[in-house]
Amino acid sequence: MERYETEEQQVEAIKSFWKENGTAILVGIGIGLAGLFGWQYYNESAITKKETQSLAFQSAVEGLDAENGVSAAETFVKDNADSAYAVLASLVAAQKAVEQSNFEAAKMHLSMAVSNSPSKAIGDLARIRLARVENQLGDTAGALTTLDLVENDAYSDQVQEIKGDIYVAIKEFDKAKASYEAVMAEQPQNRVVEMKLSNLNYAASEVAGVSQ
Repeated sequence: MERYETEEQQVEAIKSFWKENGTAILVGIGIGLAGLFGWQYYNESAITKKETQSLAFQSAVEGLDAENGVSAAETFVKDNADSAYAVLASLVAAQKAVEQSNFEAAKMHLSMAVSNSPSKAIGDLARIRLARVENQLGDTAGALTTLDLVENDAYSDQVQEIKGDIYVAIKEFDKAKASYEAVMAEQPQNRVVEMKLSNLNYAASEVAGVSQ
């Protein structure tokens, strides 16, 4: 390491070093500070956005019972389409619409939930509910197509049960039996499906009697 005999020499050396490297150092410090404060600003901005969305979501859900509640929920979903809150709002609004027997509105909300879903699991849950609504509207073909798009194995029993219900509605009893039996193979204690399965023969005989 070079040695300097006097303070004057040390000062001159520092001046020389700063003259050659000062700009680069300042730029580096500037970039570092910009990155630090930029990251802090991003975090604070993201947190503020989430808090705002959370409050808006709560307001939209609480207002569903109001006269314009459904339209307010629709507005929230459109304004926050990039948020998981949008999917939750769509699911809640759809449930409210079903309770009011407004199945067309429920279908719209569930379709939005499917389109905006942040994960396959939530998307599949929305598809299952959408299939139920489509079946309620008489769109059995659409309901079956929607169910075929469900990928999560955790929902397989629900899918098969709904398919069984649809096949009963369109009087395809062999397919209904196969669907219900698939559920019973996985859930032998499912009394609801067991009852549906036992009623199939009666339903089939009734249809056969009418057709004769």
